[in-house]
Amino acid sequence: MLAAVDADAHDAASLRRAYDGLLADAIETAGVDAVVAGTALDADTVDALADADNAAETPSVTLSEASAVLALTTDRDADALAADARDRLLLELSSAVLDVEALSQGLGRDVTPKELQAKMEGRHPMTLAEYAEIRGFVAGKT
Repeated sequence: MLAAVDADAHDAASLRRAYDGLLADAIETAGVDAVVAGTALDADTVDALADADNAAETPSVTLSEASAVLALTTDRDADALAADARDRLLLELSSAVLDVEALSQGLGRDVTPKELQAKMEGRHPMTLAEYAEIRGFVAGKT
């Protein structure tokens, strides 16, 4: 679901807003109580995600947490959704002919190529904002 958003049509900020919209729609469909019960997110975070359109800043959630929310409204499990999102990211990185060193330098943040690789492979948590930032950067290079 996250992977299905066309990164070519967005920058990092608008990608994050698109992801927030997907989460808000999933929360509306499943219900706040079901999302709180079915994920590791607390009620305040779920309420803030549900009201993303009216929030100045949405709460930080990981790719895994976002996938858990989305899984409540689909026939796929959260791990599969997160894996699809990470796979899409790696494919886009390959298509852009970028390696993690170039990505690390291009993002301009204090993150090493090794840390980026671990996040993209799912060995370390990646926030939804990081995911959007990486996809937005890679899309700008293809």
